[in-house]
Amino acid sequence: MQLAGKRAIVTGSNSGIGLGVARELARAGAEVVINSFSDSAEDHQIATDMAKETGAKVTYIQADMSDADQCRALIEKAGGCDILVNNAGIQHVARIEEFPTDKWDAIIAINLSSAFHTTAAALPGMYSKGWGRVVNIASAHGLTASPYKSAYIAAKHGVVGLSKTTALEAAGKGVTCNAICPGYVLTPIVEKQIPDQMKTHNMDRETVIKDVMLSRQPSGEFATVEQIGGTTVFLCSDAAAQITGTTISVDGGWTAL
Repeated sequence: MQLAGKRAIVTGSNSGIGLGVARELARAGAEVVINSFSDSAEDHQIATDMAKETGAKVTYIQADMSDADQCRALIEKAGGCDILVNNAGIQHVARIEEFPTDKWDAIIAINLSSAFHTTAAALPGMYSKGWGRVVNIASAHGLTASPYKSAYIAAKHGVVGLSKTTALEAAGKGVTCNAICPGYVLTPIVEKQIPDQMKTHNMDRETVIKDVMLSRQPSGEFATVEQIGGTTVFLCSDAAAQITGTTISVDGGWTAL
């Protein structure tokens, strides 16, 4: 298995994209640490179930990605890592003049600053081993913009910039850093939005998906969490050893427009 002997930490990984990425890393043989801000029996059960499914060692560590100290402590509690996937994120939609300050601060902290803190904590261990992979889950909104998402777009653009700087500082040390930029991905959260959009627009499911949700995604199809996970595994492989400081779009052509 190509990632056997590697430990991977995936932030914000008890659901959605993060969970899909964690599962694909485990299937590739990595030891996986999943994470979220909660600490429920259900969270730990996710790790247990993934371990049974994949045969990999999987553990759950609680850490609030809005707290800098907890971000850094996550790396320490895990015993360091060979692979770091910064995925944690939240969203809020409002006009700039109406955007709540607390929402702005939370989005910047969780979507951007957490990636800085975990990376800063993880890099020394990677350097000492001469091998490491940092994969930041950015967004198509790290490369382009939409109205009413100022904090999210500012954070995701920041993640792209942080990825480039990390790559340059890590160059020649066996460590790479890249950003994956998904478009719309069919996660449980997105799935739950479909009925509401059907009511709002008085459309059937297929029309809402095509004309509302995927209007900017030329393929007309959602990306899947498995595809984001597979892209992550590729970036951690030997084949991607010279891919660093760049973005990989998994967006059905969104940013080609």
